[in-house]
Amino acid sequence: MPESNFVDYVKIYCRSGKGGRGSMHLRHVKYQPNGGPDGGDGGRGGSVYLRGNHNYWTLLHLKYQRHIFAEHGGNGGRDKRHGTDGKDVYIEVPCGTVVYDAETGKYICDVTYDGQTVLLLKGGRGGLGNFQFRTATNQTPRYAQPGEPLEERTVIMELKLLADVGLVGFPNAGKSTLLSALSSARPKIANYPFTTLEPSLGIVGYRDQQSFVMADIPGIIEGASEGKGLGLRFLRHIERNSLLLFMVPGDTDDIKHDYEVLLNELTKFNPDMLDKHRVLAVTKCDLLDEELIAMLHETLPDDLPVVFISSVTGLGLDELKDVLWRELNSESNKLQAITAEDTLVHRDKDISLLTAELIEEGADEEVEIVDDIDEDTVDDLEDFEYIEG
Repeated sequence: MPESNFVDYVKIYCRSGKGGRGSMHLRHVKYQPNGGPDGGDGGRGGSVYLRGNHNYWTLLHLKYQRHIFAEHGGNGGRDKRHGTDGKDVYIEVPCGTVVYDAETGKYICDVTYDGQTVLLLKGGRGGLGNFQFRTATNQTPRYAQPGEPLEERTVIMELKLLADVGLVGFPNAGKSTLLSALSSARPKIANYPFTTLEPSLGIVGYRDQQSFVMADIPGIIEGASEGKGLGLRFLRHIERNSLLLFMVPGDTDDIKHDYEVLLNELTKFNPDMLDKHRVLAVTKCDLLDEELIAMLHETLPDDLPVVFISSVTGLGLDELKDVLWRELNSESNKLQAITAEDTLVHRDKDISLLTAELIEEGADEEVEIVDDIDEDTVDDLEDFEYIEG
């Protein structure tokens, strides 16, 4: 099977540039035997930035770019010549990208809108030349500053889809069919489990030219929080959704039990998921009569809104959109969405799950750290040992 172009998880080694060394030079020209110091300052090293770009939808462009380096600053020269500044590097990422430290799992930053620029690694400052150290009592300083060292870090970038409503359900629960019925999205639909292998987004139109975004993720099975099925790969996308729409087929043996299994998997993955607003949609109701639907009402959970729908016949779809719109715009949901950014998205990664995620995503290989220091710019062994250290 060909590899999917949907890449939402990459591991990259990043390094900023080191600052250039200041020059220690004394001016000696004809008729000026005591010209004094004229060593210039070193240039600053380049920094590494993240920049949101709405033209990117996945992290595919970074999948095979394992090393990202900024330029080093140039060394200062005679005649007070300033070293060249290292060129900054901007890493273009899709909106919704979250960055973590690959060794500790600590949350670093989050890029959520187009054009947002975040400093990831700062370049080293250039050292001062001996011209900067001249004084009335020390007119010929014979020393200069080395440049500041570079910064380096291996990071994990995760893409978490920005959507208002996230569809949660077992395989073949009708999630893709519902998305295609409510929006112009055309996800793959077939009569076998795990038809959906990557998330899909669709814009659902509502009254008065209003709309909201719905996300379809691959089906969840019991044990998904432990890596079964498609495992941890897509559960992270639910963290950004403002509202969760649970979908259980009407022909299942126990609708309430299936809903509790799904809710339990989300709770194991992240207990804060329980704070999100939830709606239950009983799908495939074109197979049920009114008497059976009335009987099912008595066995359903009573702590959330329940809607009976059929994506094929259109039964209950307008009612479903009304319920979703009402829940999305409730004051409690708006307050919860603000809190969720800190508790769900901005939380540190669990180290016990970090290794499993790296193996599942194929990003567990050690990233080779490359050193490209130019020895021609090193004047003596002492400076060389400092730069390397």
